[in-house]
Amino acid sequence: MIAQLTGRVDSLSDGTCIIDVGGVGYLVQASSRTLAALPQPPETARVLIETHVREDAILLYGFADSAERDWFRLLTTVQGVGGKVALGILSVLSPKDLIGAIAAGDKGSLTRAPGVGPRLAIRLLTELRDKAGAMPSSAGITFTPTSAPATPADDAVSALVNLGYRRPEAAQVVARIADRLGAGATLDALIRDSLKELAQKAAG
Repeated sequence: MIAQLTGRVDSLSDGTCIIDVGGVGYLVQASSRTLAALPQPPETARVLIETHVREDAILLYGFADSAERDWFRLLTTVQGVGGKVALGILSVLSPKDLIGAIAAGDKGSLTRAPGVGPRLAIRLLTELRDKAGAMPSSAGITFTPTSAPATPADDAVSALVNLGYRRPEAAQVVARIADRLGAGATLDALIRDSLKELAQKAAG
């Protein structure tokens, strides 16, 4: 499962963005808050990801901070709240605003979100009343774009993580290969030699 993407912001549109990681473009759905906080293409950003696997699609939902992601997870536990509706709620209400609205029983604030009618708003207030107090509230979403472009070693680590390897293990192997190949090492060479070493370790 994809939990995080670090790459170049390729494009931004209404409700989605494309994050380019090592030449692979990931379509990510996100709230208007996260999209507004993303740097403009072609800057680099790190986005937290929640992966939803369906029979007909694999959907990636992106978040600027863990508070918004945690709220997304909680919201989607409520019957009638899918990923799209949860992002709509998070576009209208920040985590801090959500805590306040639920604590106050403010149905009107929730119905401002697209797809949330009075009945669903009541269900949200009822089911989340006892859970909202323990949820995180972010002071505000800010991105700190990576000022330097990603190196071939960074891209190689990301590629290995996307293939299912653990990031610490991938970073360790890539660092060794990069030292051995020297400053002129290409991305292809780094990935190829790293995969060889990882395969040898698994076989041994």
